[in-house]
Amino acid sequence: MPNAIRIHRHPLSGHSHRVELFAKLGGINHELIDVDLLSGEHKKEPFLSLNPAGQVPVIEDGEIAIADSNSILVYLARKYAPDWLPTDPVREAEVQKFLSLAAGDIAYGPAAARLITVFGAQLDAERAKAIAKSAFDRLEAHLNGRDWLVGTSPSIADVAIYSYTAHAPEGNVSLDDYPNIRALLARVEALPGFVAMQSTKVGLAA
Repeated sequence: MPNAIRIHRHPLSGHSHRVELFAKLGGINHELIDVDLLSGEHKKEPFLSLNPAGQVPVIEDGEIAIADSNSILVYLARKYAPDWLPTDPVREAEVQKFLSLAAGDIAYGPAAARLITVFGAQLDAERAKAIAKSAFDRLEAHLNGRDWLVGTSPSIADVAIYSYTAHAPEGNVSLDDYPNIRALLARVEALPGFVAMQSTKVGLAA
């Protein structure tokens, strides 16, 4: 068995969770290293040598360090779990579209709304909810008649959007009007190796 990759993460970070989730789903040997964000560990050495941006997650694979959760997903899929990233140019482009959605409207929508309610972030709650609605409306329509976001099997696209979508209710963003999205989340949760992200209570940092 190859040496374990090291995943530097925080258990309440959806960006971290998508990497941990994919490592589990892809059967990738790994170890989790918690980074104490409250004490500012991510803004000090030696963490800054791994990621000068001072953000989790970061992985170490031997001498290689990679930051940014979506970049990590691509790297891990290409190296360790190729079935999760199509090589067909059209389907690979589709995967990239959803990685961009995860880094864009999912991050600024449901993820931001959760930052406000759970951690007391000083962000615009109504704007975050509006962005979440737009993103979820598009996802819901795309999933009509589909089991997975791209093709007929799960891919890193499904992993990328899972964590913050599944935890959107923690940001007062309801999934009640999105049966197709809820069905996708359930399919991800039924995959062998699935691991849930820790739930958080509203007002944790209040």
